[in-house]
Amino acid sequence: MHKLNPRQHEALINISGPLLVLAGAGSGKTSVITRKMVYLIKEKGIAARNIVAMTFTNKAAREMKQRVSKLAGSNATQGLTVSTFHNFGLNFIRREYKALGIKPNFTIFDDQDCLALLKDLGFREAESDKELLRKLQDQISSWKNDLISADQAINIAKDQEQLIFAKVYEKYARSMKAYNAVDFDDLIMIPTLLLRENSKIREKWQNKIKYLLVDEYQDTNTSQYELVKLLCGSFGNFTVVGDDDQSIYSWRGARPENLELLAKDFPNLKVVKLEQNYRSYGRILKAANVLIDNNPHVFEKKLWSEKPYGDILKVVTCADEEEEAQRVVTEILSRKVKYRDLQYSDFAILYRGNHQARIFEKTLIANKVPYKISGSTSFFARTEIKDIMAYLRLMVNHDDDNAFLRIANTPKRSIGPTTLEKLGTYASKRQVSMFQAATEIGLEQYLQGAGLDAVKRFVKTVGMAADNAQRGDAIGVIHELISKIGYHSYLHESSSTPKAAEFRWNNIQELLGWVEKYVDENEHDENPFSAAVTNLMLRDMLDREEEEESDNNQVQLMTLHASKGLEFNHVYLVGMEEELLPHKSSIEMDDIEEERRLTYVGITRAQKTLTFTLCKKRNRFGELINCEPSRFLDEIPEDDLDWDLKRKPLTEEEQEELAGDNLAMLKSLFS
Repeated sequence: MHKLNPRQHEALINISGPLLVLAGAGSGKTSVITRKMVYLIKEKGIAARNIVAMTFTNKAAREMKQRVSKLAGSNATQGLTVSTFHNFGLNFIRREYKALGIKPNFTIFDDQDCLALLKDLGFREAESDKELLRKLQDQISSWKNDLISADQAINIAKDQEQLIFAKVYEKYARSMKAYNAVDFDDLIMIPTLLLRENSKIREKWQNKIKYLLVDEYQDTNTSQYELVKLLCGSFGNFTVVGDDDQSIYSWRGARPENLELLAKDFPNLKVVKLEQNYRSYGRILKAANVLIDNNPHVFEKKLWSEKPYGDILKVVTCADEEEEAQRVVTEILSRKVKYRDLQYSDFAILYRGNHQARIFEKTLIANKVPYKISGSTSFFARTEIKDIMAYLRLMVNHDDDNAFLRIANTPKRSIGPTTLEKLGTYASKRQVSMFQAATEIGLEQYLQGAGLDAVKRFVKTVGMAADNAQRGDAIGVIHELISKIGYHSYLHESSSTPKAAEFRWNNIQELLGWVEKYVDENEHDENPFSAAVTNLMLRDMLDREEEEESDNNQVQLMTLHASKGLEFNHVYLVGMEEELLPHKSSIEMDDIEEERRLTYVGITRAQKTLTFTLCKKRNRFGELINCEPSRFLDEIPEDDLDWDLKRKPLTEEEQEELAGDNLAMLKSLFS
């Protein structure tokens, strides 16, 4: 506690009633949350099992729990829940599946599973129009986030398109129930609706959770807000931590107005502001404060720091994106040579859209500079992992048609598209899953010969494996199944080299190691194997955008959205142009406030220096267009910006000094 400043200390000791901690960028909010959990356990005697903390990423949850265990001791934190919202929802559904009318071995559908189902439901006009299909999926997600059922969606449809979408939503909801499956949005919606409608279960959970903490509260959507409210009850023993200036996920349903709504729903809400920044130099904070002041605010705050004021912020104007990339990479190399203690990981290049990364990547490679692009291929996105996961999914839930379709002919076993189409037609007519359809005698009217035999052999193999796994030694059963289907040989046949095949095989062994670890740790569960599979499915969905561990000494390239929560000594915020930042779509929709918050997030990632770059011309969709500087540059105090175009020409002495520095840099590089 002695390491906390007065405002942080106030946030920590306030535990009676609802508390909003308005935490500015770099103000040490994670330290407050973790220490508050320790304070509740060690000083206030609240059992760890009665404390729940929720956040938005697995990485944040892991780090938080590790910090609490380190401070309080692992014994004191037994039973403590620190998880993502979706993980909490998954565990809630597992505990309350009987009240929900869900079978315990339910499946979680990911994005691709959901898209495949929407196509199967007859929304054929969207097959050739991916944008329309994505729009449908987004609309269903939006309805679920707002706790709107399919029936309600039909009643509130504003136009013909929404009515069509609502009717597809109705079919989608029925199919999900038939498949005993839930999607990502259901993990929040289902628990929230049950708590709202079932007073007995609501009371049980409110008695269980003595104190609730929520991180990144500005990113909550309607259903998450309601979930928090229902878990806390009218007394509201909770701490939520957020920053309305860093709300940048409205496209995912986040509602920064939830911070304002809290004050209405809990009139006794106490607000503590964390304004001391421990990350950035003063000039960077001044730029951020002045910029974000252009947005309306319910809660006013000003970041300040005890660090030095710092260097002037540079604005570099380039002819085009090739020159932009070259100048940024050259400056990184120049700084690296001039200040020998700098690491490549001290530098970050931040941009509005992923498409901007390609030219920087090319230039970094040409200059032999190590780099890391965020959003690299997830472990679970690998083909071999998706295949084995589909086998595991089908073992725990025979109604999972998406898993069935993925592996019915992987490895090849004479179950081609025609066979699957006939099987699907019969399954639809009988209104059963494809797995169930394959076991029925009536299928023989639709399918005969080698195709029928192959389908029956396939379901028999998976069915026997599922039965054996439930009886015990699930891991041994899985290894036996993989051997029986010849997956190792299949990898060698389908991989470019033997080395690639073995790499993919080792990935599968790692996956099975995770399953085994979970089963061992949860052997007293009703069905630990089924729970292990659903946990891995959720882990896949949550971890897709989290980067795998790698060499840390690399220049970091990432979108502004991905940079939230991170910090770097030297930041290059590139593409500071109208229609890029702010984005063209936001200008057209008159939604500049979120783009300004996104720029604010980018600025506050910088610790020591910040450089903005922009182009006079940029290639967009094969056309070279003229660019205008971003309006946000005009909103930053002119005295704190060094525009290269507005700079006075160098004197002869300054030119000679610069030439000497460049020569020294070249000599150093060659040496």
